[in-house]
Amino acid sequence: MTDAAPGFACAKVNLHLHVTGRRADGYHLLDSLVVFPPVGDELAIAPAAGLSLAVDGPFAAALSGEDDNLVLRAASRFAVHAGRAPEAAFRLTKSLPVASGIGGGSADAAAALRLLAARWNVPIPPDLALGLGADVPVCLARRPARMSGIGEILAPAPALPPFGLLLVNPGIAVSTPAIFRARAGGFSPPAVLPARWPTAARMATDLARLGNDLQSAAITLAPVIAEVLAAIAVSDSCLLARMSGSGATCFGVFPDAEAARRAAVRLNRADWWCWGGEGQMAPAQG
Repeated sequence: MTDAAPGFACAKVNLHLHVTGRRADGYHLLDSLVVFPPVGDELAIAPAAGLSLAVDGPFAAALSGEDDNLVLRAASRFAVHAGRAPEAAFRLTKSLPVASGIGGGSADAAAALRLLAARWNVPIPPDLALGLGADVPVCLARRPARMSGIGEILAPAPALPPFGLLLVNPGIAVSTPAIFRARAGGFSPPAVLPARWPTAARMATDLARLGNDLQSAAITLAPVIAEVLAAIAVSDSCLLARMSGSGATCFGVFPDAEAARRAAVRLNRADWWCWGGEGQMAPAQG
């Protein structure tokens, strides 16, 4: 399966994440610049008499016994919308850590929607995607974006330079609701970003002035995140180290993909998941 295939569920990385407010219904308003590096889960589909999901891959065990996986929920809701019988056998190769702040479950749900939309020739309604989770709309598009609202407002990202990205997860899952509950302080304004960045160094300098408003709370609940960030920050050629989403996955921005790959090799530990490569997928994504 290629990176551009409908069933490729690539990681989502929040280069910055500001909590800008809170709605009356309790949902937080966010502002984030999101990119999609070429690493992720893979979802395949086959004809079947009913709806099923089989899971394999390095992180399959974390989903064992999960009866309401987002893939099945997405397929069921889309079938109702399309007026189709929910008949499909999905197989998910789970290569991304679970509950790790890089949108794995949302990316899997988005992949299910893309596969069914292609099979049924039915467009995906935006409200259906958002109803599955705040990250599903942006994961559906799989292209760099400025994300705001509760995830439903997507705008083009600044023109990004070539850059390398390192992802490191310390082997723990964290709860997004718990992180939001632990967050202290007020709200941050939306970031002011340029139309383009000429180099990775300039991009990292601008992003360093911003932050992830959930990072301090996540470190309080999972102190190992601070250890991961420190290890990334001292890697050769690292331009920026930060947590993605609500954690616990952290990332480093590097001048190029090869520098990120070298850092991933150096930081690889038995209890850490590490990946390094290009900071974003190729533009032609289908």
